[in-house]
Amino acid sequence: MKVLSLLKHVKATTTLPAAPASFSLSRHLSDVATSAPKDPTNKFTYPPVYDPYGPNPPPSSKILDLADRIASLSPGEIKQIGPALLLRLNQPLPRTMSGGGLSLGSSQGAGPAKSEEKKKEEKTVFDVKLEKFDAASKIKVIKEVRSFTNLGLKEAKELVEKVPIVVKQGVTKEEAKEIMEKIKAAGGVSVME
Repeated sequence: MKVLSLLKHVKATTTLPAAPASFSLSRHLSDVATSAPKDPTNKFTYPPVYDPYGPNPPPSSKILDLADRIASLSPGEIKQIGPALLLRLNQPLPRTMSGGGLSLGSSQGAGPAKSEEKKKEEKTVFDVKLEKFDAASKIKVIKEVRSFTNLGLKEAKELVEKVPIVVKQGVTKEEAKEIMEKIKAAGGVSVME
């Protein structure tokens, strides 16, 4: 009981000072913000307006006159400005994209032409695939595979035992024929893909 009465007495006698009429929170916060120490590692200050291309000098009177003259041209003449400038500055003209090679559907005349084009394209890179070998000539085949693959004895043996498997990739036609002849001489059967 005594504690309650003591608390009531303290509460009644203590009053908080009233804020003066000229009190401004923003003024006090601005004082705090300006008195705060600046970070010495942050030396960058943001510009008032962001310009991604950096500060540029104002355009000269020649450029302003040229812009006015270009703006007064007709749309047809404006289209001619780009190629004319490229020729004047010795720059190559940009390639125009055409739909000549684009097929939007099947047509009767396009079928045979495409098959002829596929026949004309010759394959320049081949793979040699070991199809099978005689069990008696397994060691000879392993030795031949080692000779053109630069594999160790164990790796070449594992490779030969996984037939049919590609033993050499990305070789020319002549190299592929030589490899096939060597495998055939050793007692194996290989194909060129």
